[in-house]
Amino acid sequence: MLFKDAFKTATRSLTHGKMRSILTMLGIVIGIASVIVLMSIGQSAQNLILGQVQSIGSNLIIVVPGAPSNGKFSPPASAQGIVITSLQQRDIDSLQREPSISAAASLVSGQAEAVYGNNNKTVSFQGVSSNMFSVRNLTIGNGLIFTKGDVDSANHVTVIGPDLATTLFGPYVDPINKTIRLKNISFRIVGVLSKGGTGPFGVDQGNVAIIPITVAQKELLGISYFNTILVQANQSYDINFVKSRITFALRQNHGITDPNKDDFNIQTQADILSLLGNITSILTLFLAAIASISLIVGGIGIMNIMLVAVTERTREIGLRKAVGATNNDILQQFLIESVLLTSAGGAIGIAIGAGIVGLVYFVLSTFFSIGWVFAFPISAVILGLAVSSVAGIIFGIYPARQASLKSPIEALRYE
Repeated sequence: MLFKDAFKTATRSLTHGKMRSILTMLGIVIGIASVIVLMSIGQSAQNLILGQVQSIGSNLIIVVPGAPSNGKFSPPASAQGIVITSLQQRDIDSLQREPSISAAASLVSGQAEAVYGNNNKTVSFQGVSSNMFSVRNLTIGNGLIFTKGDVDSANHVTVIGPDLATTLFGPYVDPINKTIRLKNISFRIVGVLSKGGTGPFGVDQGNVAIIPITVAQKELLGISYFNTILVQANQSYDINFVKSRITFALRQNHGITDPNKDDFNIQTQADILSLLGNITSILTLFLAAIASISLIVGGIGIMNIMLVAVTERTREIGLRKAVGATNNDILQQFLIESVLLTSAGGAIGIAIGAGIVGLVYFVLSTFFSIGWVFAFPISAVILGLAVSSVAGIIFGIYPARQASLKSPIEALRYE
C-alpha cells in the first residue's frame, strides 16, 4: 500500500470517531500546553531577573564581608546571620584614591516598621553614603536625594520607595517633608524613588527607606562597620583589572598576605548574571521535566485507546488482509493514526499554551505592574512537536503491531 493511501485511510478512520479521537488527544494537549507554559514562564522570569541585575550598572562591583565561596556569589554575611566587621571606613578611603575606581559607596541594612499616623509597613531600610544614588543609578521621581552634608551631620532624612509612599500616604498625598518613624526615630522624607524593582540581594526597592549611613550605623544598628561596599569602576579600565586593584587595596588594609585567607568577597555583574542564569535555567528545565510527566500519561492513554480500537476493528483488519493487505500495511495504518493523534494534540497544545502565556503576560503587566517580560521560546514549540510525534511512534508501535499480527481467518470470525 502506498503511504498516501495509508494516510487517507488513517485520516478517515480518525474522523469517523471524532469524540474518541478528541478524548485520546486530550492527554497530549494538556502535556504540551503545560510544557509550553512552564518553559515560557521560566524564560520570562529569567529575563526579568537578569534585566533587573543589569539595570544596576554594567560597571558595578560588589564587595561583601566574608571569605569567597569558590567564586560563587553569596549574600552579605549579615543576611546569613553572621557578623563580620572586616569592611571599614579605611577601605572606602583607599578605594576612592584608586584611579581605576570612579566611586565607592558604603551600605548597611536592616528591617524596621515604617509608621505614619495609623499606617505602617515593615520595610528594609538602607543606610548609605550620599554617592550611592549615582553608583546604583537610582533616580528620584519626586523631591531630592540627601546630600553629603546630611550624611556628615547625621540628619534624620530619608528617600523612600514609590510603593511605600503609596502605602503610607495614599496615591494623592505628596509625601515630601512628611515625617515617618523607623524604630521610633523620626525621619523627614526628602525624596521618592522613581521606580521600584529588585535591588542587590533581592531588596524590594519599591518598599525601601534609604537613610544616611551615619544615622543607620549609630542610632538604628549600633555598628561601625559596613555590610556592603559598591564600587563603580572607571569606564576606561577593564572590569577585571579594577577587581584586582580592589583585591590588592583590601588585602593591604586587612594585613592579608595569603590569598586563601581573604575576609572579603568581590563579585562583578558578570559573575552575578552567570550564576543567576544557571539557576533560572535549571529551574526552567526542572519545571519542564515535571510537566513532561503528563506527556507520558497522555502517551499511555493513547496506547490504551489504540489497543481498544484494534479490538473493535478486528473484522476490518481481517477483511483487509483477506483482500491482500500485508502485515506492514496494517502496521503502517495504525502507526500513522497514532502519530496523527499526537501531532494534532501537540499543535493544539502549543496554541493553548501560547494563549495562556499571553494571558499571564497581560494580567501581570496590566494589573500588577511587575514589568513581566513576554517570552515564548521557539525551543518550547520545537520540543512540543518533537515530543508529541515521538510519543505517537513509541506508544503506537505496540497496538499497531498487535493489529498486524492478527490472523485474517480468526479476525473475520470475530464477533
